[in-house]
Amino acid sequence: MTDNPAAMLEELWWQGVDAVRGFSAVTASLSDSTITPPDMIIAVGKAAGDMALGARKHFATQIPTLVVTKYDHTRDELAALSNCEIIEAGHPVPDQNSLTGGARVLEAVQNMAADQNLLLLVSGGASALVEVLEEGQTLDSLKALNKGFLADGLSIGEINAERRKISRIKGGRLLDAFKGKSAHVIAISDVEGDSIDVIASGIGAYHGSGNHIEIKIAASNAVARQTIEKAAQDKNIDVQRNEECLYGHAEDIAPKLLDEFQNGPVGLYIFGGEPTVELPDNPGRGGRNQHLALLLADKIKTRDDLHILIAGTDGTDGPTAEAGAIIDGSTVKAGDDTARYLRTADAGTYLNERGASLTTGPTGTNVMDIVLVLKT
Repeated sequence: MTDNPAAMLEELWWQGVDAVRGFSAVTASLSDSTITPPDMIIAVGKAAGDMALGARKHFATQIPTLVVTKYDHTRDELAALSNCEIIEAGHPVPDQNSLTGGARVLEAVQNMAADQNLLLLVSGGASALVEVLEEGQTLDSLKALNKGFLADGLSIGEINAERRKISRIKGGRLLDAFKGKSAHVIAISDVEGDSIDVIASGIGAYHGSGNHIEIKIAASNAVARQTIEKAAQDKNIDVQRNEECLYGHAEDIAPKLLDEFQNGPVGLYIFGGEPTVELPDNPGRGGRNQHLALLLADKIKTRDDLHILIAGTDGTDGPTAEAGAIIDGSTVKAGDDTARYLRTADAGTYLNERGASLTTGPTGTNVMDIVLVLKT
């Protein structure tokens, strides 16, 4: 089927990611619409930089642009644009710049005149990156809340529901402050079901009736997986499964995936979603994808017919610099104490030592995670 399964899996993963990058998703969405050049572009989230760059390229004008994104997620091409303000902030735990970014976003929306139009670009990660707190809430309490969410292994939907309770801009409240002529929201989904009320805790949602507001989901995990399936078929690889099922604790997901492909036919298995991991008091190095990768690697050791890529489409696996890992039957050696690394949430350390980590850098998108299993 291939002499280099790991390289082929990475190539397929990149093809899926390329299909949902912020730049391409926004330009395609705008090309299919009749949106006139807006008076203001606001982009928030991990893919905000690429999304804003796509919008500015499409309109080819110096539209005032405000971008709030994660540290080191700004391309030089965006930074070189005139009339573009960029704020980088903390993720997954918010910091002072998250509050600064939130204040600037709210101010920009509130200051738009009655005859002006807004283009709001939203991607996952904005829940931590952009915030305006309710009275009585502080940055310290916000940090503690987010750290608690991560440690408890809650789903993104559960986390965002709690975030909305303490925010003045989440859950549709940002656009409640918009008094302009019209607003267009283009979002990249990083949540199950692709609901605008859940993406970025609903910062792009609108529940009122006084404004002309249109909302469009431009990219999702399904789009990435469909692109991978088509690319695999073009390589004459049989795709045995393509489903969005990576929801729940990684320890519960691992055996379900094993049931799918261990005894299944030869070919490619594609899975999408976002697992969770409960963290100990002092977690080691690693994220949810590396945790799941080590769980699977331990179960397929000595097999030479299975090759697996597990990675976050944004290029980061939790608080690490890695996107995930590429594993096979040789990743875990007989006698290795993988249980210790899993117990201490230190899968990243083990996988790095084994040369199994996958590092991609920021990708310009965020549509949850993808698992690719090639059985030969």
